Amino acid sequence: MRVISGTARGTKLNSIDELSTRPTLDRVKESLFNIVQPKIEDSVVLDLFAGSGAIGIEFLSRGCRTAYLCDNSNKAVNMIHQNLEKTRLQKNAVVLNRDYKKCLEYFSKQNVAFDIIFIDPPYKDDIAVSSVDLILSLNLLKKDGIIIIETDEKSRDINSLKDLNIDVYDIRKYGRANLIFLN
Repeated sequence: MRVISGTARGTKLNSIDELSTRPTLDRVKESLFNIVQPKIEDSVVLDLFAGSGAIGIEFLSRGCRTAYLCDNSNKAVNMIHQNLEKTRLQKNAVVLNRDYKKCLEYFSKQNVAFDIIFIDPPYKDDIAVSSVDLILSLNLLKKDGIIIIETDEKSRDINSLKDLNIDVYDIRKYGRANLIFLN
């Protein structure tokens, strides 16, 4: 796992060797960032289930203003700090060791809103859509902001998203992984 582009390009990141943490494949990351690149400069980003921090770090490397990286696991948060240090991108990163609901409630209380939100919960947990619902109810997405869900249950998540006030504007499939783009 490595940083693909930007100021930390080529830096190898540490990853967590657990079944509950599944890093986004480089080819998926590359495609994702090709799609969102025009929106990154000076943006405020949330990597909600950050794991090793690779997605948030990629956003920082490519010029986002601030990246918030949230994960419930102490082991993951320690890895995020190590990877931020390795890439020298700590200055514009905020790392939170909290459950996603508490993390989102914290942002609401702090009046933080996001241009880009990346949601990649453990596939088996089926909480991506409930995360989106909470984000919308707490008004955490800026007017022209986007949410990206990484999932292996595209049909399930697409059907559940129909009940929310958000549009699916793109879907990409990469083997088992699917990226669903919302605005």
